[in-house]
Amino acid sequence: MTAVIQILVLLVLVASGYRIWRRLRYFLHVFQLEGYKTSEFFSWLTGLGKGTFLLKEHVAGLVLVFGFFAPAMITAGSWPAAVALVIWLIVLGSARKYRSGDAKKPLAFTPRMRRLTGTVVVLSMIVLVGMGAVVVTGFGWLAALLSALLLVDLVSPYLVLVGGYVTRPVETHIQKGFKRSARRKLAAHYDLTVIGITGSYGKTSVKFAIAEILGRRFSVIATPDSYNTPMGISKVINNDLLASHQFLVLEMGARYPGDIKELCEIARPDVAVLTTVGVAHLETMGSSEAILQTKAELVEYMKEDGALVANFDDEGVMRIARSARGRVITTSVRSSRADIVAGDISYGIEGCRFVVTMGGEREEMRSTLLGAHNVVNILLGLGVGSVFGLHLRQMKHAVARLRPVPHRLQLRQEGPITVIDDAFNSNPVGARNALDVLGRFRTGNRVIVTPGMVELGSNQDDENRELGRFMAEHVDLAVLVGPRRTKPIREGLLSAGFEEDSILVCRSLFEARDLLRNRLSPGDVVLYENDLPDQYDEQ
Repeated sequence: MTAVIQILVLLVLVASGYRIWRRLRYFLHVFQLEGYKTSEFFSWLTGLGKGTFLLKEHVAGLVLVFGFFAPAMITAGSWPAAVALVIWLIVLGSARKYRSGDAKKPLAFTPRMRRLTGTVVVLSMIVLVGMGAVVVTGFGWLAALLSALLLVDLVSPYLVLVGGYVTRPVETHIQKGFKRSARRKLAAHYDLTVIGITGSYGKTSVKFAIAEILGRRFSVIATPDSYNTPMGISKVINNDLLASHQFLVLEMGARYPGDIKELCEIARPDVAVLTTVGVAHLETMGSSEAILQTKAELVEYMKEDGALVANFDDEGVMRIARSARGRVITTSVRSSRADIVAGDISYGIEGCRFVVTMGGEREEMRSTLLGAHNVVNILLGLGVGSVFGLHLRQMKHAVARLRPVPHRLQLRQEGPITVIDDAFNSNPVGARNALDVLGRFRTGNRVIVTPGMVELGSNQDDENRELGRFMAEHVDLAVLVGPRRTKPIREGLLSAGFEEDSILVCRSLFEARDLLRNRLSPGDVVLYENDLPDQYDEQ
């Protein structure tokens, strides 16, 4: 019987060790998705992730260890001990729920993540040895081993949190070095023009419009995708900026007050571009006024002889623009009082057409970009071009060449099904624009797949409820991802008279896709509106 016990103990060690690693890896992944911010990770642990801490198998493990294994140590080679070890393997030997094959954004083992992982492994070993030493004197070696494994498994999310705190001074030192290097490189590149873009919505689309417009005449580098953090900007400057580049176009994001100031301290803009001031990241910003003040930091830190390109149709933007010191260029799709105005706008599933007036110039322009809001983004790009002497006649060719930013109203065909991919993120303005585009299709059923909008603070439920009411006018089938989170959207749909049978609720995007596979017909159009990161999955 002793040999059987030894084999079972070995199996327990292997299975439990693998489970602990998969569980630690899961929480490390969430920590990375939360931007390595201990405060946001802790909020996740006590909010969306609270169901991942004390699980049913942990309770069962405690019963086994202290209700069964301790007295069984009197006869360590007994059949009851063997049975209990088999039960342990069944209950606490599976890592199935922590498989990462379906992760939308897989865990990246960057140098920072490797440092954090090493720290967390060391912390796990300290807990494992410490717990074993405490228990072994009173209950025996097997109870000590199992209780130590159980404790590490239980507290794994908090080991990651502690690891984040332990490594933070080192990471802060490393980040300061990267930022210093970026500042030195920019200082040596004295003839470089820096263009900074911020706003609640539209930053990435405006960035690529500016890069395309200026790139037809100048040597331009722009941050890729949504590189809009201090480390993202520093990485591009340190690794990709060349002496031959004349323009550096930077998207500047903000989730907390002061974020734009930090970015401007790395790269002070010669030209500032303000898209919108809305309610994005209201949960982390705290208030609408804090959002406005943070966006205003771009103008505050703009060089004295710089220029501001501002969206005249946004009230918050114009509040900021009135305090600008240098030249201000305004753009509008509504008012003739702006410097650059778009009129005669028409748009549909093939793109948009509009007439631009700028000073004494007037040009008709066309773009394959979907949605009326893209005209606003293009005008801001034209405004930057005008700062550097480009005429509408020159810029219209660049506008015609613009292509959708990935996952932002990107149109594609999947066999006989048309897909509108607007999955990058979602906000009240962008979601309505996307639904308006969907509503213009008449080839088949119009379907939306969405988890709704997040990070809108106390306004979140109301905004999602209003989105549901608006959605009812533009879709034939609504697939909602996340039963709890999308409840307000469902309420809004039903209050607008939408058929309950045309509302489907799923737990994940993968489940939604499987469900649609048997319901779609040729000619149907599917809008994917928002695709929340893995840490938003409902437990």
